[in-house]
Amino acid sequence: MTELIPALKKNMDLIAEMDSLLERKKGFYLWWLGQSGFLLQWNGKRVLIDPYLSDSLTKKYADTDKPHIRMSELVVRPELLRNISVVTSSHNHTDHLDAETLIPIFDNNPQIKFVIPEANRAFVADRLQCALDFPIGLNDGQSVMVDGFTFIGIPAKHNEIERDAGGNCKFMGYVIQFGGYAIYHSGDTLWFDGLIELLKPFHVDVALLPINGDDPARKVAGNLNAMESVALGRAIGARYVVPCHYDMFTFNTADVNEFIAESKKFGQGHNVLLGGEYFSV
Repeated sequence: MTELIPALKKNMDLIAEMDSLLERKKGFYLWWLGQSGFLLQWNGKRVLIDPYLSDSLTKKYADTDKPHIRMSELVVRPELLRNISVVTSSHNHTDHLDAETLIPIFDNNPQIKFVIPEANRAFVADRLQCALDFPIGLNDGQSVMVDGFTFIGIPAKHNEIERDAGGNCKFMGYVIQFGGYAIYHSGDTLWFDGLIELLKPFHVDVALLPINGDDPARKVAGNLNAMESVALGRAIGARYVVPCHYDMFTFNTADVNEFIAESKKFGQGHNVLLGGEYFSV
């Protein structure tokens, strides 16, 4: 069995670190939880972005031609996460909408709000066994304020910009605005015409972008690669790009050193995190 990439901090050690910084009033903190999952902490509040904190995909695909062999340690058990104001899902793929992750989080955070693409409401309610009217649904161009955070829907191309019969995007990213800051979490996306123009007005401080690329041989939808993520960060004027969607599954990853080299080449601010490591602004 291959040795897993260790987390910098995990489980109760990670929770203790988060708690110790919860009341800091200056700036914000952003922990990478693995894959595309992040925990944003600002002004005593927490937003959980697209968490995948289980082995559900490894179990699901164990005896198939597409095994999801885990590369990195699980950073935190979902039942340990408390005081979460908002959690997001950018689309219906399990590493962004995982029942084994979200149901324990809902149970331990009874006041939590859940932001999703409106197009996915029925699917989400069925998978998570939650009330149909529980999630807050957004379409691209729409926004909602929840507990001091404003979420703006941005379309994502995975591998197409898909819409339901009502014109609602099935794959989304979110710009999250709070306290004069703006974070862009792309969800899973390829580059598409108009993306730069959509994002530039938000003056993004931190762009959370996938780097695993688009390889049809993997038999899964693709993403930006390392060079494209750096180029997108530069094009929208992001202060920092934080790479994600790598080092989770052996069949669908990338060498983060390519991202680092590309960022340095073009002078793009960046921060590469270990699982359970935080970045503060």
